[in-house]
Amino acid sequence: MTALESKISEPQGASSEVAYDLATPDVVASPGPAQLAGADGAGCHGGKDEMRRAAASAGKSETLERYAADYPQGPHDQPQSMCPAFGALRVGLRMRRTATILSGSACCVYGLTFTSHFYGARRTVGYVPFNSETLVTGKLFEDIREAVFKIADADKYDSVVIINLCVPTASGVPLQLLPDEINGVRIIGIDVPGFGVPTHAEAKDVLAGAMLKFARREAEHGPVLTPRGGVSSKPTVTLLGEMFPADPVGIGMLLEPLGLAAGPVVPTREWRELYSALDCSAVAAIHPFYTASIREFEAAGRTVVGSAPVGYDGTAAWLESIGRACNVEDAKIDAAKARILPIIKAALSKMPIDGRITLSGYEGSELLVARLLIESGARVHYVGTACPRTRWSDVDREWLEAKGVHVTFRASLEQDIAAMREFKPDLAIGTTPVVQKAKEMAIPALYFTNLISARPLMGPAGAGSMAQVVNAAMAGKSRFDTMKAFFEGVGTGHTSGVWEDVPKDNLQFRQDYKRRLDKEAKKRKAEEMI
Repeated sequence: MTALESKISEPQGASSEVAYDLATPDVVASPGPAQLAGADGAGCHGGKDEMRRAAASAGKSETLERYAADYPQGPHDQPQSMCPAFGALRVGLRMRRTATILSGSACCVYGLTFTSHFYGARRTVGYVPFNSETLVTGKLFEDIREAVFKIADADKYDSVVIINLCVPTASGVPLQLLPDEINGVRIIGIDVPGFGVPTHAEAKDVLAGAMLKFARREAEHGPVLTPRGGVSSKPTVTLLGEMFPADPVGIGMLLEPLGLAAGPVVPTREWRELYSALDCSAVAAIHPFYTASIREFEAAGRTVVGSAPVGYDGTAAWLESIGRACNVEDAKIDAAKARILPIIKAALSKMPIDGRITLSGYEGSELLVARLLIESGARVHYVGTACPRTRWSDVDREWLEAKGVHVTFRASLEQDIAAMREFKPDLAIGTTPVVQKAKEMAIPALYFTNLISARPLMGPAGAGSMAQVVNAAMAGKSRFDTMKAFFEGVGTGHTSGVWEDVPKDNLQFRQDYKRRLDKEAKKRKAEEMI
């Protein structure tokens, strides 16, 4: 992680009560952002409501309103998942010839860079530090501008991405005032605050949508670069949403009988792929919550199709929808189905799953995985996803509900655990805390991100891809029962904590402590009545 030759942050302390105004780049009186940055303990810990109010007073109302419309939060304010900005950071770090810079509190930047490198990023993450004074006087924006000019080298980069985290967003740091282009390098500035973007999956869409918007304007104004592999001789279908590397290849094989080809996957791995993504016949919203990206595709006149080719029913319906969107003759669609569906049916029957499963996650593909599990023979009672419901997810939701599955969007950890308690599954698939709780209950569990989404889902390759790991996990139930019986009572109740000897239940101490608490409660109640 580098500081991009920006000034080293000084210890944070109180500063003058002024803030940078979004509308006019002058220093104006405004206590909100200054309080966020001050030494009074607010800052990141001021709470979402306080930071939203500060951001609105600093001129970020339009951005927050757009996020609220694109990524609706009800019924829960925000699912318990990692910092949303990780999604946008991941997209930037995976692109060739793209530099990524973070603007935020040092602790946040440390956590995000640690997570990105933990997941295999081998790129430098830029960081422009700040303190109270540079934040509230507008000097931070000047430091960001200086850093962007220093790094904008067309020989090295096609684009530079600058991401405002919570505090700079709440303080109104105006990234939109940066030039669109410096020395032939595109400049993309986005706000990704935890109080505005609910999940890291949707933060990927924030950056992908901003890049598509920029690329669409470029294409409208003149010639643009062709793909590295040349222009496809067939009409293409752009694939929206990150997926297992083998899936685009599998989707390409499904499209071939229709006379179509798989286009780029958005988020793309290079800037020039954005033009190819826009130059498609249709868009397959594999991840249906990429609202900003869909808006750009629709602005370019492209048809968007929901769901994905998972399992027998899903593949059949998806081929029909894509075929019609691309004006493919019915005879070709029927021929493609006749060629592919028997292979999928055979793969599903060869690798059956027999068990009761609850499933939850925050990647965005939870409904697709549930469909595949059900067609493999599993009895899935509950699907929880941290992502929102959209009209492009309706196809999958309706199919699952028709199978008796309870589908929850914006699911909380508490809901995921409650479903596990209610349905008592043979296997729980979920996030880390769900898996942890399941194992405490002696229920076999699999971590969704590393063990489920890291497998092909689409077409013949997806059919049966999860049977081995799922069946192996369920087969371990007896081992969990043995371990639970062996460790029964250890580390719970009076045996909690660190003991040098055999734990003993000190009943007298607990009774004395309870009497003391009762006495203090009565005293407080008496004082309230005075």
